[in-house]
Amino acid sequence: MNLERYHHWLECCDEDRGRESRPLVTTGRAAVCAFLLWAPVLAAQVQLPDIGSPESSTISIAEERAIGELFMREIRSRVELLDDAEAEDYVQSLGYRLLSQSDSQHFGFTFFVVKDAGINAFAAPGGYIGINSGLITASESEGEVASVLAHEIAHVTQRHIAQAVAVADRSSMQTLAGIIAAILIGTQSPEAGQATAAAVVGSQIQKQLNFSRANEQEADRVGMQLLQGAGFDPRAMPAFFEKLQSASRYYQKPPEFLSTHPVTTSRIADAIGRAEKFPYRQLEDSLSYQFVRAKLRVLTELEPQNAVSYFSERMKFGSPESLAATKYGLAIAYDRSSRPQEANKLFRELAAQYPDRVPLRAALAENELRRGRLNEALQIYADTTALYPGNKVLVRGYADALIQAGQAKKALEVIDRYGRLHALDAVLYKLRANAHQQAGNPAESHIALSEHYYLNGEIGAAIHQLELASQRSGNDFYRNSRIEARLKQLQNERAQSVRRN
Repeated sequence: MNLERYHHWLECCDEDRGRESRPLVTTGRAAVCAFLLWAPVLAAQVQLPDIGSPESSTISIAEERAIGELFMREIRSRVELLDDAEAEDYVQSLGYRLLSQSDSQHFGFTFFVVKDAGINAFAAPGGYIGINSGLITASESEGEVASVLAHEIAHVTQRHIAQAVAVADRSSMQTLAGIIAAILIGTQSPEAGQATAAAVVGSQIQKQLNFSRANEQEADRVGMQLLQGAGFDPRAMPAFFEKLQSASRYYQKPPEFLSTHPVTTSRIADAIGRAEKFPYRQLEDSLSYQFVRAKLRVLTELEPQNAVSYFSERMKFGSPESLAATKYGLAIAYDRSSRPQEANKLFRELAAQYPDRVPLRAALAENELRRGRLNEALQIYADTTALYPGNKVLVRGYADALIQAGQAKKALEVIDRYGRLHALDAVLYKLRANAHQQAGNPAESHIALSEHYYLNGEIGAAIHQLELASQRSGNDFYRNSRIEARLKQLQNERAQSVRRN
């Protein structure tokens, strides 16, 4: 540790000792202190490679992925992710559309949405890329959202993050994941008044891991190539950066994206020069983008009636596609304002206008459930799921409706059919647990609930559920062996976490 960083660490820790305890989350300054104290110890063991050379990285793809998986469990336990399958699917689809143009697909990427009004996005080790809901709602075109994702993808594919964390001891991946997560969620949003739910995600990680100016320029260059290949206009990237920089003068606090990805006039000029080398493209925003942006505006509005007013006013103008998205937002706002009849009318109009749009059919089925029309909802789900058995939006809704109808066995069939081709997420594991409980399979219910807690970063609760499963498993040798193996795995992981702390 050089002298300047050492004195900075001492000052940080002296200041933090005088602060009140913050039990729910490590403060950003304290997390930085931890990183500064810990990193040089490992640096003495592993020589730091030259930043900017992918070949020089001393961390393997497998190690980076393992760090990323641990990191995501830390994030899920402390930050509010948006639990909406339609938004998840859209961001994942857009991310893979861009990623398909990359020559460096080292591992599977995971794209997710953080429920936060701040304008921000971040990349974590192992291809985990988060984007704030506020960035999507504040965007004015799909190209803007795509440009941010392309930039973050480039940080991962060019191994910028892997190179920056290459000082880590290979045996301390759990430690590194925890410190990165603590740094990332450490800086709080003063306006939020909550400890974790409104954490300004990503405000420290890139600064602490020292993305250089060269890293940022390379991410711009590679990101533009991804945009061009995916059919977007690369000019969307510098245009979005320029808009953020210009708008920041009106913010009491600049958008976090500007803090994590410093945008200078020279960088914007360089990006514009690069973009001008590509042919101009005028691309209409996809209906998926417009619908998801409208939906997020409603889901992140604290007062549903405000969303009703907002979309009602915008029903007076716009193109047919934008009016359809406005109608979708208004329907969701009606539903959330306890006006299901008015919502049902709009959902049915939209479903008739766009019969192949699965989220509309799912929204209509959910609306029927709210109106107490269970049989009608089940019929919509059954008909649509028969055509789209791999759609997560439908599978979640259909399984939940079947459980409400007392049809646990059929719910399990729907979930298991989906699970044969797709990984189950925390929501589906919770539904699987509910279905097994209703079907009289308590051991399997506890096993599924354990995976639900594990994916949400609650490893203690996950272990407890496996212990309950073991007590209620009876003499089923294969199931007992499965429980025992998984229990040992989670106990070892918890032990590593305890040693880290």
